[in-house]
Amino acid sequence: MASTSDIRNGLCIKFNHDIYKIIEFLHVKPGKGPAFVRTKLKSLTSGKVLDNTFSAGHKIDVIRVETHTFQFLYPEGDEFHFMNAETFEQISLNKNILDAPELLKEGTNVMVQINTETDLPLSVDMPASVILEVTYAEPGVKGNTATNATKNATVETGANINVPLFINEGDKIKIDTATGSYMERVKE
Repeated sequence: MASTSDIRNGLCIKFNHDIYKIIEFLHVKPGKGPAFVRTKLKSLTSGKVLDNTFSAGHKIDVIRVETHTFQFLYPEGDEFHFMNAETFEQISLNKNILDAPELLKEGTNVMVQINTETDLPLSVDMPASVILEVTYAEPGVKGNTATNATKNATVETGANINVPLFINEGDKIKIDTATGSYMERVKE
């Protein structure tokens, strides 16, 4: 058993008869009253996100996990297939477990957290950013640059991203996987 002082991003806990991953947390010490920890939890079985507040010193049940490198192979309906980089063992995971499945390109390495008690995969941590090629971009309107103008573009995985007007089809762009937003154009 751990307490609220052990809370950190990515920690997997057992809460309300389900397994949750802590996405965000904030220790709050108000001027009046006891301290508490405000958290955002993501269910690893359903993918739902909920807000919860733990009082300071509250006991939490931590799940022991191991992290392994897996390579994304291919999607098949709602199932995504991965291969362990060390043992070459293959697993398939539901789309709900993934944070940004629309940004996964075949061959991408991800970190999969596996419950040590049951040997079941719990969550998939994407790389901080991915580089994808733009397959379709709306034409930019000349003279429409008074402000940070953006246009819609489709990348090779099928995801739609807002990009600056100077991005064209065939360009490679860097995308933040946490927010799904454009970061920069990548030179070859």
